[in-house]
Amino acid sequence: MRPYQLDPLFAGVGALPGIGPKTVPLYDKLVGDHGHGARLIDLLFHLPTGAIDRRLAPSVAQTEVSQPLVVKVRVEQHRPPPPGRRRAPFRVLVGDDTGDITLVFFNAPPGRIESLLPLGAERYVAGSIELYDGNRQMTHPDRVMDAETYKRLPRFEPVYGLTHGLFSSGVQRAVSEALKRCPALPEWQDTSWLAKQGSPSFREALELLHRPDSLMVLGPDSKARQRLAYDELLAGQLALLIVRQSMTKAKGIVRLGDGRIERKILAALPYQLTGAQSAALSDIKKDLAAPDRMLRLVQGDVGSGKTIVGLLAMAAVVEAGHQAALMAPTEILARQHYERLKPLCDAAGLSLVLLTGREKGTARATALAGLLGDVDIAVGTHALFQDDVAFRDLGLAVIDEQHRFGVHQRLALGRKGDAVDMLVMTATPIPRTLVLTYFGDMEVSSLREKPAGRQPIDTRTIALDRLDEVVRGAERALAQGQRIYWVCPLVEENEELDLAAAEDRFADLQKIFGDRVGLVHGKMKGKDKDAAMAAFARGETQILVATTVIEVGVDVPEATIIIIEHAERFGLAQLHQLRGRVGRGSGRSTCLLLYKSPLGEVARARLETMRETEDGFVIAEQDLKLRGEGDVLGTRQSGMPGFRLAIPEKHGELLAAARDDAKLILARDPKLESERGQALRSLLYLFERDAAMRLMRAG
Repeated sequence: MRPYQLDPLFAGVGALPGIGPKTVPLYDKLVGDHGHGARLIDLLFHLPTGAIDRRLAPSVAQTEVSQPLVVKVRVEQHRPPPPGRRRAPFRVLVGDDTGDITLVFFNAPPGRIESLLPLGAERYVAGSIELYDGNRQMTHPDRVMDAETYKRLPRFEPVYGLTHGLFSSGVQRAVSEALKRCPALPEWQDTSWLAKQGSPSFREALELLHRPDSLMVLGPDSKARQRLAYDELLAGQLALLIVRQSMTKAKGIVRLGDGRIERKILAALPYQLTGAQSAALSDIKKDLAAPDRMLRLVQGDVGSGKTIVGLLAMAAVVEAGHQAALMAPTEILARQHYERLKPLCDAAGLSLVLLTGREKGTARATALAGLLGDVDIAVGTHALFQDDVAFRDLGLAVIDEQHRFGVHQRLALGRKGDAVDMLVMTATPIPRTLVLTYFGDMEVSSLREKPAGRQPIDTRTIALDRLDEVVRGAERALAQGQRIYWVCPLVEENEELDLAAAEDRFADLQKIFGDRVGLVHGKMKGKDKDAAMAAFARGETQILVATTVIEVGVDVPEATIIIIEHAERFGLAQLHQLRGRVGRGSGRSTCLLLYKSPLGEVARARLETMRETEDGFVIAEQDLKLRGEGDVLGTRQSGMPGFRLAIPEKHGELLAAARDDAKLILARDPKLESERGQALRSLLYLFERDAAMRLMRAG
């Protein structure tokens, strides 16, 4: 159970004064999550994006133009709009002995202005001054205060990210009330480490960030921000290691076969394994031969041959008398894996079954019966870990595109057998920082070589206003029998609008190329998607217009050109994945990145990176610099935990320290029963690593 001291922090924001039923949904939108509305902890973790310096300007004459400031003035004159000109502004002349400022108010009730700024009164005015006809002017001041109100105004006023309908002043008040209810929690960090770092306590760090006494406090290197970042990173690393403990502490089963099936598969392959593939396979065999459960990540660039490594791992387990399962995130990818593996499995005498959400009735019943009988390998989507799916003896679960699945789904498949070994694969090369962050509970093998025969891809950037030239080039390519992917733009991550863009481009190209153009998108029925892909693979259509549904795993070696419209809207990792759809056969391949001018700085850097390199690991590091961790792994789409307080690209050194600290903690106190252990339990609940706590309680 969550420690009762934390209960106030998990109360809904509606418990705070000033937040009524109409405002709660706005806070839900700002800081809530799909699973719950906004709570005090969400508000406290919603850190300011900056602060406004509200220190007093020495005099009107010494005020700076276009800078936020506060100046003390005397109200000298009201200048209401002339009769019959309601749209004209209400002006108020204010000043001191050194000069004056005109305050300008549009559409404000005159009575309200007169009571806010009574003639002869002294007021503190906050806002930005502009020059108009050489005179100082401030339009709609941020604040107009008397001396008592100004005394209470923080000298550095925090600025928060907002949603429509909320104002910074309201969020400030809500955060201030939440801080009052934040309990003093037991210290979970090592006291000598805290003293060495000069770090504040958890609560003090929150107060320093929400009530900054300088702009420096809000920077990623401030002691307050580093303290909270380390708390979050330590919670994540502890949780990953607890998951790892739970996976390995149930004694593993030695599952290494004699190599007879592996030899048949290798004989059926038209190429030899790369050195990196052989090394990864050697790592996997060592894991399978050990008495502990395997939990290994194989990360490799587009086309580095992860699937074959996965198949050979499954073969080793089948040789030892067990079954294996390969889980993919989409039906297209699951079917493609099935079709690519089937000839190799047939050659090696392995029985294979496909199980996705589309299998119904007799087909599903037959597949389920096979899993309890003589089927060696199951390939499927998340349908594999549904309740009614049971295996005779599942020994290995291979999970493709791991970052699309959460830890819970991984564990659900792992529970389908006795001490199931886990091999997870990703085609998104991941920077070391993020490997530690998201896959710190796994051993890692990297495939950095491309199989022999993979062709380099000629990548070019072309402005969209040269679209006619691109179409003429496509016409020449089709005349030579080439096949082309034409990827339509992301439209604000809106599937409906993405679909409309694809359908429009499909219609345009059909007018030119007729029925040689096909279309595939995420809203199509499974059978229609398969039919569109199959027609393209057979060459019946030569241009396949697509949304990003083809991003992962689609494999047509004859396709040699990919055209990506509005490439500036895509992340680097996604552009790299899309480019990897070509260059799979013996033909020379081209990737055209069409962009709309003018390009922003980040978009330009992305497209230049794509032109300069095909190394996915280099691209992933650059993506982390340009975009931040959420986009590198697609976490925003998959619901993986992004960070709220830590910035991986800025706090990478803290991550390594948190990793070492977590290992040491669990080595000394595996059940977190000591005084510090109990405090660390609070930390895990605070950062909602409840899954780790449940695993710890389970044994």
